[in-house]
Amino acid sequence: MNAPQPALDPAAESGVDAHAITTSISLQEMRPRMLKRDDTFAVLDRNGDALPIAGGPEGLYHRDTRHLSRLELRLAGAKPMLLSSAVSDDGTMLTCDLTNPDIAGDGRRPEIERDQLHLRRSKFLRNATCFERITVRSYANRPLTLELELRFAADFADLFEVRGERRLRRGALHRPEIGSDSVVLAYTGLDEKRRETRLRFDPAPTRIGTDRAAFALALPAGGRATLLIETRCGTDGAAEGAFPEPARTTFLRALWEDSRARRAVQARTASVVTSDTAFDEMIGRSVADLGMLTTQTPQGPYPYAGVPWFSTAFGRDALVTAWLTLWFDPDIALGVLRHLAALQATTTDPAADAEPGKIIHEVRNGEMAELGEVPFRRYYGSVDSTPLFVALAGAWLERTGEAEALRPLWPNIEAALRWIETHGDRDGDGFVEYGRMTEAGLANQGWKDSWDSVPHADGTLAKGPIALCEVQAYAYAAFLAGARIARALGLPPGRAGALEKRAAVLRERFEAAFWCEDLGTYALALDGAKRPCRVRSSNAGHVLLGGIAAPDRAAAVARQLLGGSFYSGWGIRTLAAAEARYNPMSYHNGSVWPHDNALIGLGLARYGLCAEAARVLEGLAAAAGRLDLRRLPELFCGFPRRGGQGPTAYPVACAPQAWAAAAPIGLLGACLGLGFDPAARIVRLERPVLPTGLDRVTLRGLALGGERIDVSLRRAAGDSVAMSVPSRSKGIGAVLVA
Repeated sequence: MNAPQPALDPAAESGVDAHAITTSISLQEMRPRMLKRDDTFAVLDRNGDALPIAGGPEGLYHRDTRHLSRLELRLAGAKPMLLSSAVSDDGTMLTCDLTNPDIAGDGRRPEIERDQLHLRRSKFLRNATCFERITVRSYANRPLTLELELRFAADFADLFEVRGERRLRRGALHRPEIGSDSVVLAYTGLDEKRRETRLRFDPAPTRIGTDRAAFALALPAGGRATLLIETRCGTDGAAEGAFPEPARTTFLRALWEDSRARRAVQARTASVVTSDTAFDEMIGRSVADLGMLTTQTPQGPYPYAGVPWFSTAFGRDALVTAWLTLWFDPDIALGVLRHLAALQATTTDPAADAEPGKIIHEVRNGEMAELGEVPFRRYYGSVDSTPLFVALAGAWLERTGEAEALRPLWPNIEAALRWIETHGDRDGDGFVEYGRMTEAGLANQGWKDSWDSVPHADGTLAKGPIALCEVQAYAYAAFLAGARIARALGLPPGRAGALEKRAAVLRERFEAAFWCEDLGTYALALDGAKRPCRVRSSNAGHVLLGGIAAPDRAAAVARQLLGGSFYSGWGIRTLAAAEARYNPMSYHNGSVWPHDNALIGLGLARYGLCAEAARVLEGLAAAAGRLDLRRLPELFCGFPRRGGQGPTAYPVACAPQAWAAAAPIGLLGACLGLGFDPAARIVRLERPVLPTGLDRVTLRGLALGGERIDVSLRRAAGDSVAMSVPSRSKGIGAVLVA
């Protein structure tokens, strides 16, 4: 086994993240429309256009490259006026309703007065292709003649360039190839890969050039016309060749295939119906966003982290998302475990922060990653992904009871456990620490991975190697999960016993080293000198999730997190308001992250604090009610809740974001004390609490052992909850524990 490599300290006090998002355009100002399917996503304005704005993220992307940087619709040279714009409830189709402005004529009156034309643009993604249908209908009482034009361009910028990173050299753009009904835009990068964007139009344009296609429309009174546009993305010939079918056929086929795929997912997952329409809309948006972000890999479904900046496989994000949705759709967790096992490190590579057994942090497919200009092609710089991998495997076993599905993964689980016990414990003190092995990597490698996220009480930054409090809890959970899996697989008992002993020793050492009696919480971390970072942070809530905390201390942490210094009214802040580094507008030092709140909620429920978990859900639900599409973003600012106002947006927060979408789903399960006994095929609800405003919650289609059950909970006398079972298969039941 390779010995641990020397670790570099996290960023100095004056440092900044080398790969931080520095684009100057606020996503919140744009309120963009997002679409995603597998490795392709689109960022569009509310008209359905992608405008070439410096520093802007709009465009069509495939595998971390922008394949269209411009797509503009014009009527007689004028921009259509927006009527409405929305992504469908299932998150797959963008529909924009537009009309014409006054279109000038030769005389004093407009040739075409405003609101005479209705344009409907419908867009969706499938098979690395953006399909678009534009229908133009006239409401004039006379024939109309006008020109519709589509302007387009492709800069083939790497996603990290769009995020703000500068490159000294780029590859070569090729001269566009123009056909009667198509245009091919192409670029060969410094990595010698040819990336192509193929546009096809139906009907063929009246005029077509290197950057636009124009259509002469002659509409009778009340007449209509329909245009179809396909934009195919590919690398090294993947988009080459003639289009195999007429555009109308491929459009309808892709639409049908997309609908069939959505129905298959809906058939396997549970659903939620409550007495509150707004709450149902929030859950519906979360389910739709998860469906949009989930990519089908060879190993199964895998939720990509978020659009636009993180539309790729992240280890930590997917593990957390899978954990939060475990009661709802356990297939996601199995897909995540299998895909991460396929990407698990087997050798030491300092340039990638890789060590044997370590679980991936991030995968990138763009030119800059291929060339090593950013270190993220296969990057392993997260300290928590590896213990979370094992812990999720144990949680999946508890949820499903299907031990045999984990047998092929046992070598990967063992490798991860060995990493925790060896490379992860850099100084042999029994704790898991991190320190990057490359200056190009992430300075901090917990979920709060910005450069200033691990301070001491006076605000000075901790120097590594750093042992985060929540990572010790994840390691504790991983040891116990490994023991459960080993026993379920019938492996020799010695390994399970050794893991349980390791967990017990870790728990004792953790309580002694991390608990701060005067603060009433756990230290954020231990620095390289083993000095505790005596900072009140939300990380302590994750300690509860791992189950390592003593019950009385868990209760003290809960009181801290739901007190005024942490709880903003919308959710729990990442840092208490009295701390030196507190800034409600920072990324990690005072903001509110939905997934952070959800993991804390699961930890609260683990210790029987379902009412406290319900309060966390109430805050996030109130925030979602004030946000566009009732969509919870990656994060928002930590300012206190004020009457008549919504939460303050964070400018570059991703929305949709997978673990933010999963947050209300996970929190609802926590409030309801939802658990499973696979051997007995029993769904258990331990001391459930209905959040304020919900008088009824029905969970439909809960799956266990191939059987299905619907469970309905309603508010009864006082704060008590009554349960009924509207429908169930023969071999499954439910029990409420008051």
